[in-house]
Amino acid sequence: MKKELRIKKNQDFQTVFQKGRSFANRQFVVYCLEKEGQADFRIGLSVSKKLGNAVTRNQIKRYIRQAIFELKEQLALGNDYVIIARKPAADMDFFEVKNSLAHVLKVGKVLKKNL
Repeated sequence: MKKELRIKKNQDFQTVFQKGRSFANRQFVVYCLEKEGQADFRIGLSVSKKLGNAVTRNQIKRYIRQAIFELKEQLALGNDYVIIARKPAADMDFFEVKNSLAHVLKVGKVLKKNL
């Protein structure tokens, strides 16, 4: 994922948390904030140390990035998304992560229905 498409600054994370809306399932919490004048979407990831060691956390982040890459055609543009992984995400493979993320994004009505 390109660097322009990532949220890195703490202030940007806090803005999405405070002003955005959230939706969740058992594996992920997604905060979404609409940004005026932003051509593309941006993604921020949060994976707690409670989920496992560095290898496990990095694997979860790779899975999420790849799932977003594959779902980017259906994802609403002009938004900032912060994705927080919950405990069950540590035991999932890539296809389960992708399906779970697609589900939670549909719940939040930011993913088009046709998969």
